[in-house]
Amino acid sequence: PLFTSSSNQLERKMPETIVVDGRDHLLGRLASVVAKELLAGKKVVIVRCDQMVVSGSLVRNKVRYAYFRKLRHNTNPSRGPFHFRSPARMVWRTIRGMVHQKTARGQDALSRLSTFEGIPHPYDRIKRQVVPAALRVVRLKPTSDYTV
Repeated sequence: PLFTSSSNQLERKMPETIVVDGRDHLLGRLASVVAKELLAGKKVVIVRCDQMVVSGSLVRNKVRYAYFRKLRHNTNPSRGPFHFRSPARMVWRTIRGMVHQKTARGQDALSRLSTFEGIPHPYDRIKRQVVPAALRVVRLKPTSDYTV
């Protein structure tokens, strides 16, 4: 198993919920692990999405996101695509791209996902898990650029 659980009183109320601390995790690597867990039927909550990391320099990532934000519906931009600016919604959309969300199974998986900036009340007392395969200190060279 990629995650371990401890015996906390609040965790006994939500035994199937995995709370992942997103701080210093690479966005894509964490998203792929979470997507697999969601498709396996687990409920996953990601906290501190605002401190997740994308590899590459700030300038490169700004240019890529600006290009992405420029994409729109030609005749009626209010029909989408919608470009979320909140870090929690960016993480949610990244995971949505890894789940086949147009099927019932994918929609059920996405309904089991919650993403937050910071650590909201019910999850601040529950032990948060980390994914070692997605940690920045494990995956990136010390000299590599990254964007928070």
